Amino acid sequence: MLRRLAFCLAIVTAALGLTAVPAHAAPDFSVLVFSKTAGFRHDSIPVGITTIQQLGAANNFSVEATEDANQFTAANLARFKAVIWLSTTGDVLNATQQTAFENYIRAGGGYLGVHAAADTEYDWAWYGGLVGAYFASHPAIQTATVRVADPSHPATAGLPAAWSRSDEWYNYRTNPRSQVHVLTTLDESTYSGGTMGADHPNTWCRAYDGGRAFYTGMGHTQASYSETGFRNLLLGGIRYAAQNIGDCSVGTTPPPPTDLALNHPATASSVENASLPASNAVDASTTTRWSSQFSDPQWIQVDLGGTHTVNRVRLVWETAYGRDYQIQTSPNGTAWTTIRTVTGGNGGEDDNTGLNASTRYVRIYGTARGTQWGYSLFTFQVYGT
Repeated sequence: MLRRLAFCLAIVTAALGLTAVPAHAAPDFSVLVFSKTAGFRHDSIPVGITTIQQLGAANNFSVEATEDANQFTAANLARFKAVIWLSTTGDVLNATQQTAFENYIRAGGGYLGVHAAADTEYDWAWYGGLVGAYFASHPAIQTATVRVADPSHPATAGLPAAWSRSDEWYNYRTNPRSQVHVLTTLDESTYSGGTMGADHPNTWCRAYDGGRAFYTGMGHTQASYSETGFRNLLLGGIRYAAQNIGDCSVGTTPPPPTDLALNHPATASSVENASLPASNAVDASTTTRWSSQFSDPQWIQVDLGGTHTVNRVRLVWETAYGRDYQIQTSPNGTAWTTIRTVTGGNGGEDDNTGLNASTRYVRIYGTARGTQWGYSLFTFQVYGT
């Protein structure tokens, strides 16, 4: 009778064009989330664990979470394809446990460090190489622009080239670029408190001592874990650490572009007062600015010190901004050629890309202010070769 019923159900299913639901597939791999802290403890750890569990459920990998360092044994670690150090801090493993983890990586295991994983195990040199760089300091939580250095990696694919988000932005004791594959960098001109300059990596990956390592400095805030972009970054990092998906070859990421205008001679048609000179716009500070008198037209120009092929001019305006302006170039600072005209601007960041001009001087020539005040410019950056 039961066989006949099953047969009849199969006929009905086929007739309706339905497919039987298969049994739940076995997970592709397992990861261990390790979040022991011996220093500062982030309140984002619980939501981070939940997020990784959700990513596992949606992408067919299993997740175990622990703060017990005694789980760092050869037998236990062998069950996992990757170990995620989620905002760990301080000295969290003893010598025996450290040896077990080193051997795990040497046998082909994966490591993913999130945020304060760089604030961990300062006296364990091997771990310092694994994470890539140790934490040095951080400013207050604020919004900054993350720039994607390698959009082809699964962790960064689909992210905006200029990704604006709020987090706690780490400065590191060393720049890891020569030892890692950089995936994202921080644009220090977009926030206050950066100390690494024009080249500030904050997400990277690499093959390491037989295994794989992935690190991101993002993930301090609870809100980070609800962001689609950050969740995708974590998922791509997990897939690299656990499955070796993604190119993390060292030396294949191009260095960040150089601001050709930085600290070069700048002059302007006028200044509102002596404390707001043109040089303020090319000093890399996001808090100093050039401001003109309250009339049109006005201009600000920079001498690049030699002939360059300019392909990008980035402007960050204060509340008073240029509604209509021209980007002009000159070989000698006298005869000017307009290479782009902007009308109807609304302030904020104006990132003018796709330019192509061989020049020594670059000028912003404003013809209409957006407010009753003068032109007020925090940042005047010029990029090219």
